[in-house]
Amino acid sequence: MSTTDNNEPIYNWTYRHGVDEKRRLQIPAKWRPASPEVRFTLIPWPKGVQKEAFLAVFPPPVMNDLVQKLKAMPYSDSKAQALRRLLGGKSDTVVLDKVGRICLPEAMAKAAGIEAEAVLVGSVDRFEIWSPERHAAASEQDDSLSSEAFNLI
Repeated sequence: MSTTDNNEPIYNWTYRHGVDEKRRLQIPAKWRPASPEVRFTLIPWPKGVQKEAFLAVFPPPVMNDLVQKLKAMPYSDSKAQALRRLLGGKSDTVVLDKVGRICLPEAMAKAAGIEAEAVLVGSVDRFEIWSPERHAAASEQDDSLSSEAFNLI
């Protein structure tokens, strides 16, 4: 697995894998942690007008950072409370099985439109799981924004 200087994984490239009848999905070997007990957090992530277009997959360091940000938000802020409930109530954790697969929770797979195939997209410090159709549409949008996006660097 590619890692940063502080040994955090780097998720890059795009893969297309089949999803079996039990909703098990192979994770690319180069994205798998050394320790099989590592839990990934899956969060249905909104994209544009679609409420839950894809599944964001957070490794422990990224999820820990997100938890710290949520803890720092005031409990009196209704938007922060809504975000806590959305993330807490709709996320789930998964562990790799012995052959490097995760099992997608049924409700999440359905919300993300994932059936027989999935596209796994590296997103540097995390990765995303898309239905092939939604990924194709998002890729077109990303391509149209690419020149502006690269100006952020």
